[in-house]
Formats: sequence, C-alpha cells, structure tokens
Amino acid sequence: MKKKVLALILSSAMAVSMLAGCGSEAAAPAPAAEEPAAETAEEPAAEEPAAEATTEEAAPAEGGGSGTINLWAFTDEVPGMVDKYIEAHPDFPYKVNTTIIATTDGAYQPALDQALIAGGAEQPDLYCAEAAFILKYSKGDMAEYAMPYKDLGIDVDAEIKNSDIAGYSVDIGTNNNGDVDALGYQATGGTFIYRRSIAKDVFGTDDPAEISKQIGGGSGSWDKFWEAAATLAGKGVAIVSGDGDIWHAVENSSDKGWLDESGALQIDPKREAFLDISKDLTDKGWSNQTQDWQDAWFADMKGEGDKPVFGFFGPAWLINYTLAPNCGGEKAGEGTYGDWACCDSPIGFFWGGTWLLANKNMDADKVPAVKDLIYWITLDSSEDGLQYKWANGTLNGEGGTKDSVASGAVMSKSDGSLDFLGGENMFDYFVPANAYANGKNLTQYDESINQIWRDQVRAYAAGEKSRDDAIKDFKQTVADNLGIEAK
Repeated sequence: MKKKVLALILSSAMAVSMLAGCGSEAAAPAPAAEEPAAETAEEPAAEEPAAEATTEEAAPAEGGGSGTINLWAFTDEVPGMVDKYIEAHPDFPYKVNTTIIATTDGAYQPALDQALIAGGAEQPDLYCAEAAFILKYSKGDMAEYAMPYKDLGIDVDAEIKNSDIAGYSVDIGTNNNGDVDALGYQATGGTFIYRRSIAKDVFGTDDPAEISKQIGGGSGSWDKFWEAAATLAGKGVAIVSGDGDIWHAVENSSDKGWLDESGALQIDPKREAFLDISKDLTDKGWSNQTQDWQDAWFADMKGEGDKPVFGFFGPAWLINYTLAPNCGGEKAGEGTYGDWACCDSPIGFFWGGTWLLANKNMDADKVPAVKDLIYWITLDSSEDGLQYKWANGTLNGEGGTKDSVASGAVMSKSDGSLDFLGGENMFDYFVPANAYANGKNLTQYDESINQIWRDQVRAYAAGEKSRDDAIKDFKQTVADNLGIEAK
C-alpha cells in the first residue's frame, strides 16, 4: 500500500487513533472537535501542534496489476484494516494509495471536498467520515458523491439483517432517497461504566443488573439516576466527573436535532434541559466539575480527583482507549484497573464512529474491488470478517483489544470479557445499547453547534450568566458563525 500522510498529528494524543496502521488492534473513533481525541493523552489533542506535512512511501501490496484505488482517511485505522484485507487476499487486483489528513484544525473535510469535486485519476474512490461530520457526506452538502451500497452490488437489506447492524448506524448512513451509502464497522452505543468498589459501598452490590436498576437503566428517564446521584453525594461521591459525561446521552436522546425542517435553529426541550442538568451537577455537588479531555477528567479515572467519581457514560472505545490507559494501572490491584463494570444507560445514545463511503464517480472497473473492501469491513459477519476478528481481539493475532463492532450477530457469538471490567462480558450490555441508540436527530452542523452550546451551558452552570442570556448568546453565536438563524 502506498501512503501519503498529510498534516498527520504525531503527538501521543493521536497515537491511539493510529494504532490500526501501526501493528496494533483497530483503535478508537475520533470524537467530535468539542471532545478532542485524547484517549491516551493527558492533554487534549487540539492543543498539540500539528507536524509538518510529510509523505510516507510503503511497499505496494501484492498484485495490483489492475491499477490503483485511492483511499482517504483521517487516521490510520481504516488503512490498517485494508492492509489486513490485502494480506489475507494477496490476489487483490489493485494497489491502494492512501491519503491521511488529520481532523485537527479542520484540515480533513476541505481537502476531501476539493478532491471529490476535482475528480480525475487522483479522486478518492473510498473515503471515511466520522460521526461529527458524516451527515454532510451521507445526506448533506457532499452526499451527491456517495455511491449507494446497492450500486456496488451489495444486497444491502439482507446483509444488514443478517449481520444485525444497529439501526442508528444505518439511519445515519442512509441518504435522502432512502438508500444506504455509508456504514460503520464499530458500534458506539453507550452504557454506564461504573466503579465496582463504590457500588458495593453505597448500594451493597456491584452486580450490573442491580446497578442498572439503581440508576434507571433502560427506563428512558433520568429520575432514578438523579436519585442515585443524591444517594452517592451523601457518601461524598460524585455520580459523574463533569457535565460532558452526561451530554452525549442528552444530545442523542433528543427528539429533534439542531435544525427544523426549514433549516432554522431550534433547541429540543431535552437539550435545553441540559442547562439545568449542568447547573445541578455543579450546585448539588453531583460532579467534580471537570471538563472532558482535561487533566482533572483523567484524574477522576484514577480515583485521584477532588472526590471519588462513580462512573462515566460511553461506548466500548471509552473503556479500551480512555479509561484503561488512564486508570493508573495495568492489572488488578493497580490504580482502578479491574474495579469497573458496565450496565444499562438510563437513556439510549451513541458517541463517535467512522463510516465508509464509495465515490460514485470512480472508474467502473474498480467497483467490484471497492465492494469487497467495504463488505469485509462493514457487513461481513463471518469468522473471516474484520468485525469478528476485532470483536475477539484476533485481528493481529491472539490477545489483542476486543471492541464493540457494528454487527450484533458477531458480538452475540463472541467473547467480550475484559479483565479491566472484572471479567464482565461487555457485549451483554453493548449489544442492547447499540439497539437503544438513536441516529435520527443529527445534522451536518452538529460539530460546530455542539461546541457553541456547551460553551454557553458551562458559563451558565458556573454562574457567569443567566439562563436566558446563555440561550440568547447561543443563538446569536450560531447566527454569527454559521449564518443559521433561530425562528
């Protein structure tokens, strides 16, 4: 595979997102810009300087007599998967030329857009989009370039059903004509990930089924969760580290997205209620008032914060690539390693993910090969597929990282037990979590609007402005920055 790496971030903050191409298991999805991808770092990636543009040449794959497939991505994750496919299929007829441009400073999207628009021999044939901006490419401003999977020759409905792909992922990757033109390989439905020792001390048990009941898991309501927060506070424990730990569940459980049918800005009542949630977390001592991806947030994972923190909301990648590296140990008895479990979230949500798209303007001769790559990564639920190997930690041999994958069928026949979770099989909770998530309330502007909203919420919770002023300033900032007016 020939690789061209542009503006690739070399800091430790981005190291995890490049693991798949560095001989390790596939890594965590890059969160939206408001939550920099700092899974193993003590500082958010956004504060790290970008390296100068570099070009890396790698040995071409075997075969390749039919030409070149151009792959565009923002980390080494998908290119690493393609490497694995070609290793297993040495007769693959194409060489793969990979362009990687980090999302830091917003570099990836403009470059990808320009390449798609320019067309020609160097245009992307296969390209990636993350949760923060996938709608732009699957059903928004750049959706015209995406080839529906059915046009690749995939029996989409049958394969989605056979693999039991989470509905939220399918909804996000479905274009405005009702055709699927993007799918992910990782399922990012969220659970509540809690400290076992705290659960035993406060609730008398660390059993996930019982803790689910204590926090209202699967109820669709926050009522039991806030009751638990008050109980924990009475023991000197914060139920979460900061309001960011609640935001993703709130955001993705709302009935409406940020824009109404006319394109005007709107605030769903559930999202507006986040103002009050953040304020309560601060005023009632239910959190340590940390900001996600900052030092204090990571300190709470080690149990070294202002007061003990009960848990965090998140998908499997938060366990593998954020909590585990920041727990202060590598085996039971060290830091908080092994003192964790996951249970049902009160509210269904997802956080992060990467979707694969094919360019409808690619040379027709390339379509079968691009189909094979996309199918193996996103829909193949056999034991030879990417997802089975990834779910069981065997993508690079035995003993690798296990992760929650797009296919519920794969997870149902896989072993998701983790020493970090005290031996718990995380798939018991992530399979229903993925089905519980909602993918119908997103817009292509979420990355920018979310950051503006969270800034205003923090200002209100800190007592820096009134609730009404926070809402007014939010609307004005969105109008000023994005040209989107509220009704």
